[in-house]
Amino acid sequence: MKTGQKWQLDMGDMKILPGPRPRTTKRPLWIIILVSMVSVFLICAYIYPPSGTAACYIFSSKGCKVITDWLPPIPAREYSDAEIASRIVIREILNTPFVTANTPKIAFLFLTPGSLPFEKLWDKFFHGHEGKFSVYVHASKEKPVHVSRYFSGRETHSNEVIWGKISMVDAERRLLANALHDPDNQHFVLLSDSCVPLHNFDYIYQYLINTNISYVDCFNDPGPHGNGRYSEHMLPEIQMKDFRKGAQWFSMKRQHALIVVADNLYYSKFRDYCKPGVEGHNCIADEHYLPTFFHMTDPGGIANWSITHVDWSERKWHPKSYGAQDVTYELLQNITSIDVSVHVTSDERKEVQRWPCLWNGVQRPCYLFARKFYPEALNNLLNLFSNYSSISA
Repeated sequence: MKTGQKWQLDMGDMKILPGPRPRTTKRPLWIIILVSMVSVFLICAYIYPPSGTAACYIFSSKGCKVITDWLPPIPAREYSDAEIASRIVIREILNTPFVTANTPKIAFLFLTPGSLPFEKLWDKFFHGHEGKFSVYVHASKEKPVHVSRYFSGRETHSNEVIWGKISMVDAERRLLANALHDPDNQHFVLLSDSCVPLHNFDYIYQYLINTNISYVDCFNDPGPHGNGRYSEHMLPEIQMKDFRKGAQWFSMKRQHALIVVADNLYYSKFRDYCKPGVEGHNCIADEHYLPTFFHMTDPGGIANWSITHVDWSERKWHPKSYGAQDVTYELLQNITSIDVSVHVTSDERKEVQRWPCLWNGVQRPCYLFARKFYPEALNNLLNLFSNYSSISA
């Protein structure tokens, strides 16, 4: 009877109430709002994962992966046969260790229209280090006249090179292919006729041989001289989000040199759709092919900055050039002391991107070489070489 009385009492109380209890409608509404907010938050976290590990650990001590485990995976784009084959070749080359029984060498690749005005300086740089380097010269306009024994007979097969066109990339790949014939060449440095060394040979040799990354310049430029040069004809293999820019003067390890020479898929996209006058833009292939290629294939294997210094502060089509009167000990000391890489975007914001130059995790000077020097600066450079080339951090 107690149960019945209680039931009657409850029913009686409910009859007295004028309408539904306010909290009866509020509780489900708050639950719906809360569940919706959490769902939206998790979806956003999945699509735009936290950039820092600290943010991930807010959710779980296991890190970011636990968030994605709760949600179904986003289906990947279906790759073409050419893409699958290319990715397999690149992966196998990158995962294959290269062992040389002899002393590893650095291949110095000179891209020049003719004779090299600084051969005497390079002769002084190479002297006494035979067996640790190789020299290759690509002269695109006329057969060079050599003054150094290290350059004699070192010309490769050369074709015409036109600034801004794919022929510049072709010349780079041609130099790499010739240098790869020597199994002892373990690092490959591209240099122009206006380049000079900033340090002595031993310093540069240790810097390059004892690192496991390539120094390929690469940054994201949303402006007209960056992503503004992108063509949708590069789809589906190359998307705008992967399009990158950087200086052409690189230094790369053997595995990277091999995948550059082996690549045809991504190279063909730049050959066909990155050139002056395409879709109203002047796309410069040598400024975009390698940065984009490595950003897509091995982003963790490149430094994202070049070891060759060039001064773009004048904001012209060509970098600042140095004549005889400009070459002083102070100038060279200033260049060799720079340890932060700087890029400026070409959009209206002119965003300045800075990051430290790290060598095996330690911040060190960025530059081993510099350009652009006029031939008249040779004597000053020769006189100063012993002094400025000994500068190190």
